[in-house]
Amino acid sequence: MRVLGVDPGLTRCGVGVVDGVAGRPLTMIAVGVVRTPADAELGQRLVAIEQGIEKWLDDHRPEYVAVERVFSQHNVRTVMGTAQASAVAMLCAARRGIPVALHTPSEVKAAVTGNGRADKAQVGAMVTRLLRLDAPPKPADAADALALAICHIWRAPAVNRLQQAQAAHRQAQLSSRKVTR
Repeated sequence: MRVLGVDPGLTRCGVGVVDGVAGRPLTMIAVGVVRTPADAELGQRLVAIEQGIEKWLDDHRPEYVAVERVFSQHNVRTVMGTAQASAVAMLCAARRGIPVALHTPSEVKAAVTGNGRADKAQVGAMVTRLLRLDAPPKPADAADALALAICHIWRAPAVNRLQQAQAAHRQAQLSSRKVTR
């Protein structure tokens, strides 16, 4: 499974591609950051993020895109920028028919470090160890993007089984309603 992880942000949008399956060693394919100038107009920044994400999709052909779910912060301006960058990443994937998964920061931290309240240094250290890298990816946005991809690879099989079981249960309920009528 090849996953593009996206840590959304208007100034620095972390991106990272990881190959692998749950229970086996993972491989980092690429990592980086899509940057936009802080003094550029919002529309221009969103176009730059779109162009950057599109290039990553073209270059690495992921099967899934994992995006950090935007959560409420005290700084509304930061939340808005993060949400806008997140929407651009989801739009780029949806345009190509690539499934998108949203993971909360605590889900990602728990999946990668075992602690949903881990700090950035702990996440970077575990990403380095799990992907057998020489050093943590810099900036932290890049390491966070890889952590998102890892989280999705590890969680996807369980989530898929749960969704299949729920669908089968719904189908059985519909079938039993038809029989009783």
